[in-house]
Amino acid sequence: MTKDQIFEFFRRLAEDNPEPETELEYGNAYQLVVAVALSAQATDVGVNKATRRLFAEVKTPEQMVALGEEGLKEHIKTIGLFNSKAKNVILLSQRLIDHYGSEVPDDRDELVTLPGVGRKTANVVLNCWFKQETFAVDTHILRMGNRTGLAKGKTPEAVEAKLDKRVPQPFRLHAHHWLILHGRYVCKARTPECWRCGLTDLCSFRKKVLEKPKGR
Repeated sequence: MTKDQIFEFFRRLAEDNPEPETELEYGNAYQLVVAVALSAQATDVGVNKATRRLFAEVKTPEQMVALGEEGLKEHIKTIGLFNSKAKNVILLSQRLIDHYGSEVPDDRDELVTLPGVGRKTANVVLNCWFKQETFAVDTHILRMGNRTGLAKGKTPEAVEAKLDKRVPQPFRLHAHHWLILHGRYVCKARTPECWRCGLTDLCSFRKKVLEKPKGR
């Protein structure tokens, strides 16, 4: 895509959804870290179902540590990889208590020292809570970046670097949310719903599905 096409790409996404937000539910920065860590290889819907009761009870790292690993497992056992996630959440909670005064740091290098927190999770927290212009590349954005021609790369890190370089103002803060939502609901992995996409004239995907398949 050219610079003008990229600007128009995000202008249309912004016009359709001016204030996009993560679909994960949380009440504070700590709950956001936990929710994003739990969402790896799981759906936001599934995570929200598990955390509603958990977050009504647990709002701080201290409360999570008091709940304990086994207690946490009971809350999140419907989520994939819940055993390892429970262990990491307890460990990251203890690290926040021991090293950060129970506060979530606003620095990527510090966030990724928390057990179970990788670069993508850190970027989500920095963007959603601290309003930093980060690009959290998940499977949807990796697919979208390559399929549309917006930001091609073989790895999430490569696509992130391209987005950081190419996404213009005033779209940088919300860019990754627009891409995630568009990838989740329109530019789907198996069959992209190009017939209802308002970006087809800007997209370089050669196998556009411009007619709605029968039965849909």
